[in-house]
Amino acid sequence: MKRGKKYVEAAKLVDTAKVYDAVEACELVCKTSVTKFDASVDVAFRLNIDPRKADQNLRGAIVLPNGTGKSRKILVVARGAKAQEAKDAGADYVGDTELLAKINQGWFDFDIIVATPDMMGELGRLGRVLGPKGLMPNPKTGTVTMNIAQAVKEIKNGKVEYRPDKVGNIQMTIGKVSFGAEKLAENLKTVYDVLLRTRPSTVKGTYMKNVSIASTMGPGVKVDSESIAKVGK
Repeated sequence: MKRGKKYVEAAKLVDTAKVYDAVEACELVCKTSVTKFDASVDVAFRLNIDPRKADQNLRGAIVLPNGTGKSRKILVVARGAKAQEAKDAGADYVGDTELLAKINQGWFDFDIIVATPDMMGELGRLGRVLGPKGLMPNPKTGTVTMNIAQAVKEIKNGKVEYRPDKVGNIQMTIGKVSFGAEKLAENLKTVYDVLLRTRPSTVKGTYMKNVSIASTMGPGVKVDSESIAKVGK
C-alpha cells in the first residue's frame, strides 16, 4: 500500500520495535497526526480470548472521563412518561411505532438506539436491518433500560460500547488529537481498567497480548500495557 509523504515522514518518528509508555505513546500519536482536521484517536487491544465462547465474548459500555469528542445522534424508542423523559434528557429523536416504520423503510439518521424493555418486542422485528449495522439495543451496553435519562446523558457525555471482533481484538475511539496526551491517557486507562476487570476466568496465560493506538490515517504506536495502569499515579 502506497503511503502519502506526510504519513511517511510521521512514521519515521515511531520506532516500530519499541513499546512505549502510555503517556509518551499518546504524545507521539498527537505529534504524528497527518490530517488537517482534528483526527480521532483509536485504541486496539489484542486479547487472548475466543469470542466464540460465550464467557469470553466480552461486551459492554464505558463512559470515558473526557468523552470522545464526537457528537452522537440518539434515537429513543419509548412511550408515555419515558418518551418525555428522553426528550427532557436531550435525545435527538423520540417515538415508537412511527419511528420503527421509518427505520423499516430505510431511515438511519442516528448513531445509537436506546429503548425501554417493553419496546423490544417491536424492535426485534427489525433485527434483520438493525443487527448487521450493530444498532440493536442490548441490556449489556445499557441501551435497554428504564432509566432513559441516565442512558441518554451518559451517551452524550462520551459513553462507548465495546465488543471483540472474530479474532479477539477490541477497538474503540478514545478521543481526539486536540485532547492532548494527558486526557487521552486518562481515557485509555479507563478502558484498560474495565477490560482488566472483565477478564474471563477461563483465560489462561497472557490476557492482553498487545495494545496500540493511532490517529486517523496516522501510524500506529505500541503501548506498554503495564504503564497504562500507572497513568495518574
